[in-house]
Amino acid sequence: MSSMKDAREATYVGRRTDGTRIQRPMSPHLQVYDMVQITSGLSILNRATGVAWTVGSVFLVWWLMAAASGPQALGKAQWFFSSFLGMLVLAGMTAVAWFHTFAGLRHLMWDAGHGFDMPSTWKSGKVLMVATGVATVLTWLIALISW
Repeated sequence: MSSMKDAREATYVGRRTDGTRIQRPMSPHLQVYDMVQITSGLSILNRATGVAWTVGSVFLVWWLMAAASGPQALGKAQWFFSSFLGMLVLAGMTAVAWFHTFAGLRHLMWDAGHGFDMPSTWKSGKVLMVATGVATVLTWLIALISW
């Protein structure tokens, strides 16, 4: 009779190059990692903003099609975008666009081999968050002033 308590344990049995049997370790899973780290948090946020950017492009297509369809359709789209919910969508899309842009620049820096040490990673993460906030606010200030 086998000493295994669970059939999955068989997948952790291995052999060394000399043929001796060993018990392979289980890989750590999500509960092992600290999800509040700036590195994992910004990585998750980068993916989420990519999804939000894709969903938000539906609103851009709607506005462009309304503009091409005539004044009545454009009026309906303009009404939505000037409502509270529409402004919230536009503000969110502005923040998403800036975050995704700055995160892309951060990744380009990493692709060039710079900024992999933890102090640089933390610094670039903080710069990314501040730059996103500043660029979003500046974009809206310029838009509201010129409106």
